[in-house]
Amino acid sequence: MFHTSPYLSDLINHNMVQSEIEGGVHLNLAAPDSVFEIRTQNHSYTLVHKGEGQALISGHPTFCPEPVLVHVLGSTWGGTMLKMRYIGRGMRLEFEHPEHRSIVTSPILDIQERSSAGEMSRQAGCPPAPHSIS
Repeated sequence: MFHTSPYLSDLINHNMVQSEIEGGVHLNLAAPDSVFEIRTQNHSYTLVHKGEGQALISGHPTFCPEPVLVHVLGSTWGGTMLKMRYIGRGMRLEFEHPEHRSIVTSPILDIQERSSAGEMSRQAGCPPAPHSIS
């Protein structure tokens, strides 16, 4: 949990605390091969966490119609402040694409964790039951 800092502005402290309240995913705490469905204002993405900030992402018709390996930087409120390796509701996901450089999504509306990638392939087409991330 974030603790406010006297070295940050009230707005930044507020945004950091609000991001914890809204909920999200700390990728440093997520198991490798965790699968997340991320719904933004404009698109729905599937992200397979590979560890060390790496992920396979798909869901954008131009930048990643098929899974592509990217480096997840974290989430932002639209400015230069970045919450590293965090995917947060109400924030914009930022990642480095191998061809298109830095990509920033529209605001995240919802994040759902699915079964791991390995578990999904073993289930032979049975969709896993979603559960919400807090």
